[in-house]
Amino acid sequence: MFQGTATLTLDAKGRFAIPALHREALVRTGEEELTITAHPDGCLLLYPRSVWQQVQEKLMRSTIQDAQRLKRILNGNARDDRMDSAGRLLIAPELRKLARLEKKIVMAGMGKRFELWDEAAWERQNDLSVDVKSLMPPGLEDLLQ
Repeated sequence: MFQGTATLTLDAKGRFAIPALHREALVRTGEEELTITAHPDGCLLLYPRSVWQQVQEKLMRSTIQDAQRLKRILNGNARDDRMDSAGRLLIAPELRKLARLEKKIVMAGMGKRFELWDEAAWERQNDLSVDVKSLMPPGLEDLLQ
């Protein structure tokens, strides 16, 4: 399970180095192949390939009309890649543009996947989350007690 955040820098080619802790976990479990895709909230999602395949299968099986937009966003923007020998990953220009990634990005562990945010957008998200109790879904109210 991935957790925590790291502020990283994109190089001139649009690559970033996956933090050593996460890189080691990915290599140890044989997950050097990754999938990056867009998220409706304006960030990118980074999945180990085996996890992405499960998400993709579930998404593509869905016949719910509302799932069409999600299919278009997630599956239509998905890019498969592999960490290079230095543990870097390239973010395609189209995906960098969608998420407005410039130089400084935040990589946030979200359990089985990561989110990649522009640093300023991440800070805005955290500012919006201050009153998280009012956003708490039913059944999770006691999570923060």
